[in-house]
Amino acid sequence: MDQQINRPEPALASEPVSRRGVLRAATVSAAAVGAAGLLASPATAGPVGQSQGRRRVPVDRISIQLYTLRDQLAADLPGTLDALRRIGYRRVEHAGFVGRTAAQFRAALNEAGLRSTSGHTGIPQPFDDATWERALADANILGSKKIVHPYFGRDANGQAIRDPAVYRALARDLNRAGRLAERAGLDFGYHNHQLEFTPLTDGSTGFEILTGQTDPRLVHFELDLYWTWRGAHDPIDVIRANRGRIRQVHVKDLDVEGGFADLGDGLIDFGRIFAHEREAGIEEYIVERDDAGTSPRSPADALDTARVGFDFLASLRY
Repeated sequence: MDQQINRPEPALASEPVSRRGVLRAATVSAAAVGAAGLLASPATAGPVGQSQGRRRVPVDRISIQLYTLRDQLAADLPGTLDALRRIGYRRVEHAGFVGRTAAQFRAALNEAGLRSTSGHTGIPQPFDDATWERALADANILGSKKIVHPYFGRDANGQAIRDPAVYRALARDLNRAGRLAERAGLDFGYHNHQLEFTPLTDGSTGFEILTGQTDPRLVHFELDLYWTWRGAHDPIDVIRANRGRIRQVHVKDLDVEGGFADLGDGLIDFGRIFAHEREAGIEEYIVERDDAGTSPRSPADALDTARVGFDFLASLRY
């Protein structure tokens, strides 16, 4: 059964952020840590920034979130997967099975020489053991090592959740999901957006509750670097507060208006963040761009995003 991922379409149109707001957040964080700059300018985020240091992203740990290519995959699954393999990818993170069963989707990946080491599958709400165990079985059929809850943070009216009790209940469900995943031989993770950093009615944030009330042995975090910045948080601060729990990162760039950009064309200094990879516990670097193939871009443009992202990570030095 194809897992349908409850992920919103790119949210920027309804949640604009000004360049001033983005840079103000960076300036405040820079003052706090004494850094000269947390966000790179477009000029320094590219080849100039890549020339520094001896460390590099291991090519065999570079992945891509297939949500980036959802429309292109729907139009031509085998051709798109083959194109990813030719770009250089060996692993992917799925976001559903494009209308196939898990076994059929794995066969398509195998044919292209790819493997899905991770996947986005939402935990059932209200939580149900049997439903989640079926999702875990699909993950094992696919051959994945990790399964990740992809999205949370809005109520039934589409408003940001502000009640800390809702996040505490989610933390309990995440622990439950993680325990069942562990029994199935899988690592369970949680992927953030900006909503988890919204102040709650008690002054805390959802992210603080989720990191504080989930069991580190059962729940790791897949830190989306773009959405963390959109939540006005420096990813390095998040890493330092959660050592060893940031096992995956979504590598997604931020343009001067707060929108999405291909890697290296935006403002984020990824090398500065990746210098803390051991402290974080990063095992996968996952390319993603939410609007890569949506208007005014075309579905085929998502393959350009995939190529630029792989080349950027493979050549980055820090």
